[in-house]
Amino acid sequence: MVDPSVKSEGARLTARGAATRERIVLAAAELMAVKGVAATTLDEVRVASGTSKSQLYHHFAAKEALVREVVAHQAGVVLERQYRLLRDVSSFAGLRRWRDAVLQRNMLRSGAHGCEIGTLAAELSDTDEAARQALAGHFATWERLLADAFQRMRDNGTLRPDADPATLSVAVMAALQGGYLLAQTAHNAEPMRVALDMALAHVETFRVGTTGL
Repeated sequence: MVDPSVKSEGARLTARGAATRERIVLAAAELMAVKGVAATTLDEVRVASGTSKSQLYHHFAAKEALVREVVAHQAGVVLERQYRLLRDVSSFAGLRRWRDAVLQRNMLRSGAHGCEIGTLAAELSDTDEAARQALAGHFATWERLLADAFQRMRDNGTLRPDADPATLSVAVMAALQGGYLLAQTAHNAEPMRVALDMALAHVETFRVGTTGL
């Protein structure tokens, strides 16, 4: 599952040109994930990708264009992974498996680096309107994946009819992104565990047979 908004221009290039472009984007994504967007220079990207200045500027005449492509790339990676984790979720057991997978990945990095698109959103949303709009769309896609899972749970009788999938998806996403941020600053995944467990406990209040808070 790939969000149509994250498709690359690489499909219109020759195979060699597409490979060069991809190498540039991957190098830029890695640098920006570690150093941040503002601190990453095109010259650093050129060196890291093993491309010449003419090759780099042929594909990306300005840093803003490269940033947009990095946003698309990172969103594609995240959304594909989340689609695989969420596409079959229709129970609390499935929801907990999603929670475990997300938490495990964060634990393997000791909480460092944050969410691939969350960190971009934090840096770009107030300085790059095009990037902000793109990131908002990617987060909306992610929330729909969660909302679809909650809709399946409501349809199969796991959640009460008054459970609103869209609202629950926003609540879980907010907890997840807050967990990423706190885990990143602490270099410890424990804040993410707490945030996710509290969010899923809220979802549990809509389980059939409960009356809510």
